[in-house]
Amino acid sequence: MPMDRTLASRLVPVPESGRVLVCDSGMGGLTVAREIMARAPQIAVDYAADTGFFPYGDKSDAELRERLPRIAASLVSRSRPDVFVIACNTASTLALEEVRAALDIPIIGTVPAIKPAVAETRTGVIGLLATPGTIRRAYTARLIKEFAQDVSVILHGSIDLVRLAEAHAAGERVDAAAIGDAQAPIFEAEGGRQVDTVVLACTHFPLVREQLAATAPRPVKYIDSGAAIARQTLRVLARETANRNPVDRPGGHVWLTNDPALNQRLVKVCRRFGFPNVRTVSDSTDAESASARM
Repeated sequence: MPMDRTLASRLVPVPESGRVLVCDSGMGGLTVAREIMARAPQIAVDYAADTGFFPYGDKSDAELRERLPRIAASLVSRSRPDVFVIACNTASTLALEEVRAALDIPIIGTVPAIKPAVAETRTGVIGLLATPGTIRRAYTARLIKEFAQDVSVILHGSIDLVRLAEAHAAGERVDAAAIGDAQAPIFEAEGGRQVDTVVLACTHFPLVREQLAATAPRPVKYIDSGAAIARQTLRVLARETANRNPVDRPGGHVWLTNDPALNQRLVKVCRRFGFPNVRTVSDSTDAESASARM
């Protein structure tokens, strides 16, 4: 009996070894790292947070295009991964090709899950909840044009929700009403009453998925790209490591681009996600700071 195509597409080879580096400006990319680790607990996964430039979502295009290839090269030179994952919609939709040009290993990007949201909607109206940077990207507009021509897409960008998600992940008290306010413009816009599916187009936002659902004006489905990124990462890693002997290369490192003492909340959450070994790296490929352990 032929295998269902959807099922076949989800059957991903699990590598026996290899190292993955997942990077974001803050802790949002931990949601992607968690998906990868759950599927392949035997591989080495490290995490990087560009804390010296957090958050990416409110930086200019020029600033990001200048910084991202440089910081990626510096992080990869220290972590030495087989695959580098940019777990940030803002960075990926702007500078994915620039980062690929700067590195000689496979790069996996993160883009809004518009295509699966279109497949899920029954009303023909979806929301796209992202950072302002992702909302204004030409890449995002191209995705909508390619995959969402037959539906309506209501876009809203929020930096406040990024900060609320980080506070919640750290166990701090967060006002539920503030989370509701952060997504309210989607439902209050023209046509918003028909929204039945919302794309979480920032890797921070799955950290507060339950709170978003609880404060929505009615039941809606929230979709993110974390699982899809994990599957693609493992496909590429399996190919990269296919002819190698397994090597014991434990992961669990988190790389920061400024003083860990300034990022106690992030360090706390990284430990909770399985990254206890904190180190620093400069944003220059030829000048690195001393390693630090917390």
